[in-house]
Amino acid sequence: MKKINYKLIISDYDSTLTSGKNQIPKEVRKAIKEYVECGGIFAICTGRMLRSIIPQAKKLGLKGLVAANQGIVIADIESGKLIKNGGMTSDETALVCRAIEKLNQHINLYSGDDLYTDIPKNNKYLKQYEKIVQIKSIHIDGKASDFVQKSNLTYQKVAILIDPNARQRVYEILSNELGDKFDVTCSANVLVEVSPYGETKGKAVEFLAKHYGVPIEKTIAVGDNLNDLTMIEVAGIGACVGNGVEELKRAANYVSLPSCKGGIAQIIERYGFA
Repeated sequence: MKKINYKLIISDYDSTLTSGKNQIPKEVRKAIKEYVECGGIFAICTGRMLRSIIPQAKKLGLKGLVAANQGIVIADIESGKLIKNGGMTSDETALVCRAIEKLNQHINLYSGDDLYTDIPKNNKYLKQYEKIVQIKSIHIDGKASDFVQKSNLTYQKVAILIDPNARQRVYEILSNELGDKFDVTCSANVLVEVSPYGETKGKAVEFLAKHYGVPIEKTIAVGDNLNDLTMIEVAGIGACVGNGVEELKRAANYVSLPSCKGGIAQIIERYGFA
């Protein structure tokens, strides 16, 4: 049995663990299994909703905690018990919605197990997104800000499902307008996301390290997009898969093979074992 070096590995899910076909390569599954059997702890920290990621974590054979909604929600994989459950008030969320509505962009709202949207049902990006996360959205009639204001719900995040060509412009506008009150980030080339200020993946890594009693310097965090930046900055080793965005690659201690070529397996072999 191999000796563990870095005790805790925390990975993003989509396009980090998975390939372009939303599948986890065999060599990655094998590497995770070996790492865990040797005493390592492998966890997922994703932008996905909890009920979208728990089935995937179970398929991987993972136990312990999983972090969803950019780490705003943390739960036990086997029982589904919530360990951490943050979010924004309806007033805060409505403020975000109004800023997005000024840009004439459609809105996804995440509240607990429910995904609300004002995107037309036949929108190709929405259909693709629902297929990937395996969540059926609830359609909103009228303005999302009006719906939110009346709902009195807590929202984990607000997202724009956007044409890739418009993503950077919308991200910059919202960062300038909302960045001092909320966290504005991107998790895919079609997503701009707004969540509670300070409730980042980096905070989730710190939470998980403390929960498992692992010194932060003995953790590894792996991602592919801007929402993973805080995560790789706080970990002992911050890694980016080869298909990741350039900004994340520049911040990383190590850039692996692309996810479709088993990037996570390469990282586990390089740093996970002594």
